[in-house]
Amino acid sequence: MSIAEEKRRVAYINEMIESGHAAQLVAEGEKYHADQLSSIAQTICANPNVRVVLISGPSSSGKTSTSHRLCLELLAQGKQPVALSLDNWYVDGSLTPLDENGKKDYESVYAIDLNQFEIDLKALIAGKEIALPTFNFAEEKREYQGETLSIEEDAILVIEGIHALNPILTEHIDHNCKFKIFAAPMSPVSLDGQTWIPTWVHRLLRRMSRDLRTRGKSPQQTIASWAAVREGELKWIEPFREEADALFDTSMTYELPAIRYTVETALQTVPASSEEYQVAYQLLYYLSFFEGLSASFIPRTSILREFIGGSQFNVG
Repeated sequence: MSIAEEKRRVAYINEMIESGHAAQLVAEGEKYHADQLSSIAQTICANPNVRVVLISGPSSSGKTSTSHRLCLELLAQGKQPVALSLDNWYVDGSLTPLDENGKKDYESVYAIDLNQFEIDLKALIAGKEIALPTFNFAEEKREYQGETLSIEEDAILVIEGIHALNPILTEHIDHNCKFKIFAAPMSPVSLDGQTWIPTWVHRLLRRMSRDLRTRGKSPQQTIASWAAVREGELKWIEPFREEADALFDTSMTYELPAIRYTVETALQTVPASSEEYQVAYQLLYYLSFFEGLSASFIPRTSILREFIGGSQFNVG
């Protein structure tokens, strides 16, 4: 894309919103995702050996919604997909590994009960029934509430989690039956052809929106924890990006206008005297280039709904 085209990109987004064509703008973004997922699903379906699809990506990349959207595509192509989250195999809080500062390292692959996950995955592939766990984040405990799972011989497990591409997770599972996807925002936005909004901004704003809505965390708190999140990603997630059989770009053309609508006011409360103010100011600067977009235009199947709320999927 040329500099001239990049300069027009923000103007186009704002023009679509201001002229009453926000629904078309959103539809374009959703089609971009649908086309990618349809292509990935076709590739999966073309290989009859695939029994396990693994979806990884950094924080707030939209992995959970991606897994559900992919399941819909696989279903449309005649497969029987079953979505699972790696989060349900976390070890209890008392067993969570510690980082170099003595704090619980939730980003570590060893925060997953690797042994139990392997036992359960092998059992499912073999057609056996397992007791399906859920993880109680408030209590930091894995729980079993009587729910069980077994799958048909031709079913496909779609498993999402930050460590899904780490080879240690499925090292004893036949390579030929696995298909790996790395999902993340991959399209930085240019404001003027020279100044770019990096993709980590998309993810931080997504996380901020979700933290406000579901965890009661302020933007200042979210920003304060972001450095540790990024450090964990660089150690435990990014090194395995090259393991992926497919990349899925979760960027959305209309994302920043929609996020502005949900977080701008809260961002303005970050104290100027705080360590987090510089980042908050930077985020507000980026958002100021966009007209706000009401969530009423965004479909309930959108990946963005994982963060702003209202998703039809069980995404927390």
